[in-house]
Amino acid sequence: MLETKVAFITGGAKRIGAALAHKLHAAGMNLAINYNKSETAARALQTELNNKRPNSVILLQGSVLDTAKLSDMIQQIIDTYERLDVLINNASTFYPTSMGKVEESEWEDLFGTNLKAPFFLSQAAAPHLKNTQGCIINLVDIHGKRPKPSYPVYSSAKAGLIMLTKALALELAPNVRVNGIAPGTILWPDEQLDETSKQEMIAKVALKRHGSPEDIAKIALFLISDAPYITGQIIPVDGGRSLHQ
Repeated sequence: MLETKVAFITGGAKRIGAALAHKLHAAGMNLAINYNKSETAARALQTELNNKRPNSVILLQGSVLDTAKLSDMIQQIIDTYERLDVLINNASTFYPTSMGKVEESEWEDLFGTNLKAPFFLSQAAAPHLKNTQGCIINLVDIHGKRPKPSYPVYSSAKAGLIMLTKALALELAPNVRVNGIAPGTILWPDEQLDETSKQEMIAKVALKRHGSPEDIAKIALFLISDAPYITGQIIPVDGGRSLHQ
């Protein structure tokens, strides 16, 4: 059902982005995968998927902070595939910012990747998504509704992305659906966490375990292929973490 359809995944070379790429590619979609610095991982993923189905994956290198290039990325996809069906705003930066010590550059980075880029990518993609009755999926965060201690700027940016999801769903209706996925404890951060910290996080999850990137990818595929009457919604995939006070 999804054969010949095209998805654009930002930050798609690693972690949740790579899981999204594998899931949508297996469902028959062609992919445009954006990466910034993860060239080795991106090329390995492209080779793996193109070996399964030739000419089904292109790579788009560049930082989503470079707003001027976002329209060019969309145009490259159209030039290659002549259509765009799905935009997944997955690229993100995530790190703590201590009150009293926050630099403006940190604010610009966190809001740039988590809010500004999704807006301008959506704006550039919207005419093409309208042509295909396509959809936008934003990767938000459960901490966009309940702030994460020591992460005030990140939490605020993700809160903005939640509102942007709802606002775009209204602005782009009835031709383009816009939804968000809010992961909980899915992957441990890149920086090392000790076992005590991990257990403290798991203790706050109702299901008492962390999820997997596959859990996120399954919901994304559902929103693309089986949810024609869902728009403007945020779906938590958090094992019940958001139930915890």
